[in-house]
Amino acid sequence: MKKLLNRYKFFIILAVINLGLVIIYPSIGKTSLSMTWSNTLEMLSVIPPIFILLGLLDVWVQRETMIKLMGEKSGMIGVTLAFFLGSAAAGPLYAAFPIAGVLLKKGSKLSNVLIFIGAWSTTKIPMLLFETSAMGWKFMLTRFIIDIPGIALIAYITQKALSEKEIKHIFEMAKSQI
Repeated sequence: MKKLLNRYKFFIILAVINLGLVIIYPSIGKTSLSMTWSNTLEMLSVIPPIFILLGLLDVWVQRETMIKLMGEKSGMIGVTLAFFLGSAAAGPLYAAFPIAGVLLKKGSKLSNVLIFIGAWSTTKIPMLLFETSAMGWKFMLTRFIIDIPGIALIAYITQKALSEKEIKHIFEMAKSQI
């Protein structure tokens, strides 16, 4: 029972806070419940397709292929592929983390996985198109050109800042979680 409560502690805390708001401040509580329900439905609509794609990625792409394309010795091919996968992705950022876990499990280099997450969060094609329509080509291209080396630099520095033991732990956690 304790394990179950610990697993769902954030959900329980959220439910208690929402209930408290409904009792103490009914109008704010109703708004909070409405937003919570809306966010839950949005997540439930995004997560199942992501997990189906994860399953397909896990089964269809051999570990050796992933190591060759995005592993330690992949060089610019791995970096380019990580940028492309992140930029071509659709969905909220929280959907990138399970995919990043599978990439780690399959033997991708940590910096390439960090580049993938960075590209997902800042260089997605739909976001670039929206920026172009809202702020113009000049703004979008300037931000995009600054983001590319910024993402790569952050990924490289992060990998170099971590010890081998920490990197090994990250890979072990990825293998045990997915």
